Amino acid sequence: MSGKSNPLPDETAPLLNGEASSRLQDSLGHVRSNGNDSHIHVRRGTGALMFLFDSRHTPGLESENIVVRSLAYTWHVTKVTLLSNYVNFLLIMVPIGIVAGVMGWNPTAVFTLNFFAIIPLAAVLSFATEEISMKLGETMGGLLNATFGNAVELIVSIVALKDNQIEVVQASMLGSILSNLLLVMGMCFLFGGIIHRGESGNGREQSFASATAQTTCSMMTLSSASLVIPAALYAVLDQSGSSEKNQSILTLSRGTAIILLLLYVLYLVFQLRTHSNLFDAENQELDEAHEPEEPTLGPVAAAGVLVVTTILVAVCAEYLVGSIDKLVESSGISKAFIGLILIPIVGNAAEHVTAVVVAIRDKMDLAMGVAIGSSIQIALLVTPFLVIVGWIIGRDMTLRFETFQTVAFAVSVLVVTYTVQDGKSNYLEGAMLLGLYLIIALAFYATPSDVMDHTF
Repeated sequence: MSGKSNPLPDETAPLLNGEASSRLQDSLGHVRSNGNDSHIHVRRGTGALMFLFDSRHTPGLESENIVVRSLAYTWHVTKVTLLSNYVNFLLIMVPIGIVAGVMGWNPTAVFTLNFFAIIPLAAVLSFATEEISMKLGETMGGLLNATFGNAVELIVSIVALKDNQIEVVQASMLGSILSNLLLVMGMCFLFGGIIHRGESGNGREQSFASATAQTTCSMMTLSSASLVIPAALYAVLDQSGSSEKNQSILTLSRGTAIILLLLYVLYLVFQLRTHSNLFDAENQELDEAHEPEEPTLGPVAAAGVLVVTTILVAVCAEYLVGSIDKLVESSGISKAFIGLILIPIVGNAAEHVTAVVVAIRDKMDLAMGVAIGSSIQIALLVTPFLVIVGWIIGRDMTLRFETFQTVAFAVSVLVVTYTVQDGKSNYLEGAMLLGLYLIIALAFYATPSDVMDHTF
């Protein structure tokens, strides 16, 4: 993601790679944690356990036999990848979900299995991206994170767009933004505020760089305007009875998408090059406390993991999207609710945990970078890019969202802007953001599927 800095794995690795399974650590040996390396390791001498669970070394890597060395290296890469995140135990769902889709199981089962299959794949995708970015330097690493930071949402949305599920695509884009702005940031403020609330009668607030927050909120306000203007124009053309309203909105959306993509490129230059000092305040303190992290995978291995994982995400997304129509018919849940609430969870679950963990550690700048940075990517990169993709493949993807969705987004951006503009946060503000997210989720859940889905 654009807002995620390279030191982020230093902050999150102890939980994601080690502390999440203390029983496993106790039974295997010990966890070596020096601030940079917190994968599971075992004591030397336990050959079988070392072969299976030691992410730092695998017997056979030094063998002179090229076949043995190749097999050992393949297992080492697989092992390091599997042990990179605590949610990877859900990878068992990947083959089951694919089999369910191929065999034509019940649509609810297909959707559920592939839903849980994509969650760990998203975590592996993030891990591989981080491994590659460590070798590319700050600028190229940041650009790579910006490109693959929301790869899962992009893949799922392209598959849905190909199937002409435009309402699902629009709802998932909006849902990803709202889940980061309201759910993730709200949880960061709430749990971080509770842990660091101070003494009764002498409470304290957590602080973060207000300049960074104001810059990013300005970008979110711009993205909000890019949705409000098409909705307003459509309403005017609809009232006038214009027969060209759909074509007018399509032309406006495609032109706006190009402008937003250019602004996002300019934002990357601003963040990574010309004004990187505004975004690196939290990293300077981090660099003083920790030595630079070394990647656990080579660039070729990490790229291989990235390619394989992307293919698996695309396959699972195909079956997940293909089961939506029958799921809507059988359950009565609207496509808007599926896109707004459920699909964003798929690509952001591990990322959400990361943000909350660093907020609890009082690293609010990093938490804000995860939450707001991802929202900017969706609003200014992924959504406009999908409009262009729809243009190329002959799908009329526009920036005219359903009126209620547009209002919900605009109100959310307004509330978040007022909340973060002072550069301070507390648990009450977190509860307010979570409350707004739950209200919006409840509204979409209570809306009958035949009402909102037919407005497109």
